Amino acid sequence: MKKIFFIVALFVTAFVQQSFAQDSTKTQTSPLLTSYYALKDALVSSNPNVAASSAAEFVKASDALDKEMVTPENRSAIVNDAIAISQSKDLKLQREKFATLSGNVFALAKKVKLSAEPVYQQYCPMKKASWLSNNKAIKNPYYGNAMLTCGSVKETL
Repeated sequence: MKKIFFIVALFVTAFVQQSFAQDSTKTQTSPLLTSYYALKDALVSSNPNVAASSAAEFVKASDALDKEMVTPENRSAIVNDAIAISQSKDLKLQREKFATLSGNVFALAKKVKLSAEPVYQQYCPMKKASWLSNNKAIKNPYYGNAMLTCGSVKETL
């Protein structure tokens, strides 16, 4: 009888540990979104070198996207602008490409859950462009310190 109880207890313990392990992965932000946020922050601080390296990390993270969840066309749409950002040190060009990249990443985020945490779509009326943030506070990547808090939250995923 003790043997059966021990085996059942062992099985239950293993099952519970596996459940907790799965739950902890659900709360993590995808590497794609993490690298996107790093790119956004680099543009907020007007640092073209960090923006270029963050965009390169974004491209690497896009390689890990599940092929069943993201079509080659969708992946291509997000990667092309990131490649252009990673190959440039021109802040103005990086910000232009970031606008279209942000639109494509938002479309992807609506289809595929990239984070268990809220993802905020924020909008700059001066640039007429959006970006994603993990924080409600506005930090505008299109104008940096010149108009740091210009914008508003438009949607929350």
